[in-house]
Formats: sequence, C-alpha cells, structure tokens
Amino acid sequence: MTGRMDIVLVGAGNLATNLGYALKSAGHRILQVYSRTEESASTLAGLLQCGYTTVPEAVVPEADMYVFSVKDSVLKPLADKLREGREEALFVHTAGSMDMDVLDGGRRGVLYPMQTFSKSRLVDFRHIPCFVEAAEAADLAILKDLAGSVSDSVHELSSEDRKYLHLAAVFCCNFANHCCAIGAEILERHGIPFEVMRLLIKETADKLGSLSPREAQTGPAVRYDVNVISRQRELLADIPEFQKVYDMMSEGIHKMSEERNTK
Repeated sequence: MTGRMDIVLVGAGNLATNLGYALKSAGHRILQVYSRTEESASTLAGLLQCGYTTVPEAVVPEADMYVFSVKDSVLKPLADKLREGREEALFVHTAGSMDMDVLDGGRRGVLYPMQTFSKSRLVDFRHIPCFVEAAEAADLAILKDLAGSVSDSVHELSSEDRKYLHLAAVFCCNFANHCCAIGAEILERHGIPFEVMRLLIKETADKLGSLSPREAQTGPAVRYDVNVISRQRELLADIPEFQKVYDMMSEGIHKMSEERNTK
C-alpha cells in the first residue's frame, strides 16, 4: 500500500467534489483546491478543510499527486503550465475520453471513476468502478492502491479502451437521462407530475441486474406496432425535435430486436 497521499485537486466541479471527499474520507490529505472561479474553489476547499487558489502560479509545489478534473479543452495547457517545478509529482486526470499522454512531460496516469456526479449529492465511492492507467508500472501500483482506498471495484484499462467505455457510458447515462428529460417535459405540458415515472425508471434499471439490455427491452417498438407508433408520432407533431428522437429510437429498438430474434 502507498499509504496516505498528499494531493492537490485541479478543478472543483461535480467529479472533483465527490472524489475529493472520498479521498479525504479514506485518509489522504488534500493540500489545496485550484479552480478558475473563486466560488467553486472556496466551496470545495471548505468541504475538504484545505486551502484554495484561483491562480495557477499559486498552486503548491509539494504534493505527491495532482488530480486534474477540468474541461478537456483546458487539460493539456493547464497541466503543461503546472508541470514546471513539479517534475517529480504524479499528474493524473479523470477524463473518460482523453488519452493519458495528454499529460506528457513526466509521471502521468488516469483515474476514471465511471459514475454520474453532482456537487449537491455526494455518492458512496465504495461500489463505483474506477479505471486506472499509468505510464510506469510503479505509478500504476500507486494508482491502484489509491483507487482501492476509495473503491472496491478497480480495473486497469488503456486509453484506447477507456474511450469506448466512456462512449458506452454516454449512451447508458447521458442519453438515457435526456430521454427522461423529454418525458418530463411532455408530462409537464399536460399537468402530470414526473413523480409517477420514478418506479418505472427504477424497475427498468433494476431489471438489468438479471437481464441483458436487449432481453429487458419492451414497448411498441420491439414488435413495431404501427398503430401505436403512428398515434404517438401524431402526439409529437408540434414538437418535431422530440418526434425525431422518437423515430430514431423506435427504429433502433426494432432493428436490434429483429437481430436478436434471428440469432
């Protein structure tokens, strides 16, 4: 085991908030939080009881590890700026779709917790799958130990494979939630509370504990019930962007169902 790590969090968003809290709870020391905005930096620093800064030049140089949870577009320039004077430290990013080598110029790695995060809702990291990668074997061992201190589900995964993992997560989480947002807007337009959908959503997710997604699929699109589909399309005539999603999803569900039945 690596023991306690001294860590600087570079970023103070949803993921950084949850990961920072988990790391601190596991006994690691958060030395400082850096964020571009003072409100987010000070809020997370208050939660973690550490210092903060909004100035890259003021980031402390003595940490064992710098964990970057920032937008993909600023990851490389910010890491390059912070690398000077911190050549011996391990730089780690948490992005699902970015290559590890975006952190070139020294020790580098990835710690990607695959979960949806919100600042206002701290999650239990213990069951969250964490995917790690490092340029050197010794640093990979450090990251496995660090991830293992907060999660019981730690996996080694290359940058190339992690991109596909992240892509799948976008479909399973972001796109699925967008469908819920569409459903919520339809309900709101007709005075029906979204609360009535919660048990349906929960059962849909719970079924996947024993069935594959293809096996769990139900609804008119599976059998391509033209009568139901036509009537529902008409209901969306005044919301063409929703109708487009409905058409695309219905066609995809039916095609995948047919493929399953022909195997």
